[in-house]
Amino acid sequence: MQPAETGDQVILVYDGVLASGEVFESSADTGPLDFTLGDGTVMPAFEAAVRGMKAGESKNIKVPPQSAYGERDEELVHTVPRSAVNTQADLAPGMVIGLTMERDGQAHQVPAMIIEVDGDRITVDFNHPLAGQELVYRINVQSVTRPEEPGGCNCSADSGCDCGHS
Repeated sequence: MQPAETGDQVILVYDGVLASGEVFESSADTGPLDFTLGDGTVMPAFEAAVRGMKAGESKNIKVPPQSAYGERDEELVHTVPRSAVNTQADLAPGMVIGLTMERDGQAHQVPAMIIEVDGDRITVDFNHPLAGQELVYRINVQSVTRPEEPGGCNCSADSGCDCGHS
């Protein structure tokens, strides 16, 4: 079996776990993760851990906050008027809402978690929910597939096959 290298297609199953033991993400919910190593689909620390693994191998990795979603930044916590939220829904702490923010003259929808509701004002946190947390990933590689070498057979369901494979 070949170790995973840049350009290889990798299929794996994983669990993402917080220090508390809480699972925050799992391929049991989404199905196996299928990506090309080096294409930027997964965070660099995760990709670096997979590089060199072979099909059937498992490992646990720890990803510090600065290599995951960054450190928590208290400057990203703001109190805004209730009118800034374009919804008639009841607002409560823990809800994630979209706020329209302007940057460089363009409006962008930005997710924020409600921290507190106080009358006509709400306090929101623009930090990623996993900011400041060390993440542990339990990884099990199911397969590593190397792309065909130049000049080799590149059969596919879309393009057909001219090398004798069916």
